[in-house]
Amino acid sequence: MTRTRLVVLMFLSPLVFSVFAHGQLDRISIPAGTPEDQALTAISNEQDTQKKLAMYQDFLQKFSTNPAAVAYGNWQISQSYQAAGDLQKALEYGDKALAGSPHNLDILVSQAGIAGQLKNDAKVMDYSTQGAELYNSISKQAKPEGMSDAEFAQRIDDEKSAAKSSYEFLEAAAFNAIVDEPDAKKRMADIERFTPTFPNSRFQEQVASYAMMSLSELKDTPRLISYGEKTLVTDPNNLPTLLLLATTYVDDPKPGSLTKAVTYSQKAIDAAKADAPDADRSRKVSAGVAHSTMGYAYMKQDKTAAAIPELKSASALLKGLDDQQYAIAMYRLGFAYAKLSKVSEAREVLQEAVKISGPVQQPAQDLLAKVNAARAKGK
Repeated sequence: MTRTRLVVLMFLSPLVFSVFAHGQLDRISIPAGTPEDQALTAISNEQDTQKKLAMYQDFLQKFSTNPAAVAYGNWQISQSYQAAGDLQKALEYGDKALAGSPHNLDILVSQAGIAGQLKNDAKVMDYSTQGAELYNSISKQAKPEGMSDAEFAQRIDDEKSAAKSSYEFLEAAAFNAIVDEPDAKKRMADIERFTPTFPNSRFQEQVASYAMMSLSELKDTPRLISYGEKTLVTDPNNLPTLLLLATTYVDDPKPGSLTKAVTYSQKAIDAAKADAPDADRSRKVSAGVAHSTMGYAYMKQDKTAAAIPELKSASALLKGLDDQQYAIAMYRLGFAYAKLSKVSEAREVLQEAVKISGPVQQPAQDLLAKVNAARAKGK
């Protein structure tokens, strides 16, 4: 008879244990009644933490030729150190356990939790993507000889169902590591690891937004456009992606880019549905930015008259919701009025823009001075 010893994971996540006796994943089994089992029973009865740790060390030495016992002992030591608050030691012994049982999803979940407590996002990504690859391997295992297709399909479903909460924990841990990464280059590298290992992720839209933001920070326009276009193939109404492509194309000097900026701005406006009764602040701001970008594109195409309605719509949507985007829209509107020699209208709009502190304030003041000078000459 074999009794599988299961370790309680000491972090705030669902308790998930391996049940894959025939699949791609490991589980640690200690046969009942063996010296290893008897030693572990004695250790579990010890209440003093330090004595228990010493007993586990003795256990590792005594049963050093038994890989399952060594992996289990290291895992228990890891969790004891985690409970005691020594997270670095916990991670160290967890890695030893993982070396002895490398396909153990439970150990990977435990390690990702400890690495998260340590704020070691690089390790979180390592454990999470490794665990996701194991989960994905369940579907790729070979069918045993003599098993029917229906039985095999059911077994795969059962194994994936049992491992689902572990997979979702690792998915969330990896996503949080992406969110926490301040360096755009490293963040993008994490995203490129996340995307293939967590296909159809529940965080897919947010990850795409972080990818676009990262590539924008890196000023990698070709890669940004490529990533954005691929994202829209599977999610054509992804509002952050539509907006970022619009704002990228509007500043791209290549022929045809301004036309694409207008196209993506219109798609963003349609996706935002700012006029809908349930439209929230985010959707209204997104629509406002899209109108502003479209107006800017029209101005760069020398379609200034067409730009004004878009910029007025942008200003109306952004006022009171996003001061900086409102200032940009008002500055662009003032510039459009000035270009059409509508001095009074330009002056009125720019007087509003100069009241807002930020990067647009000085250009707005400079343009207002020119408008006032032109107005004085007109008199």
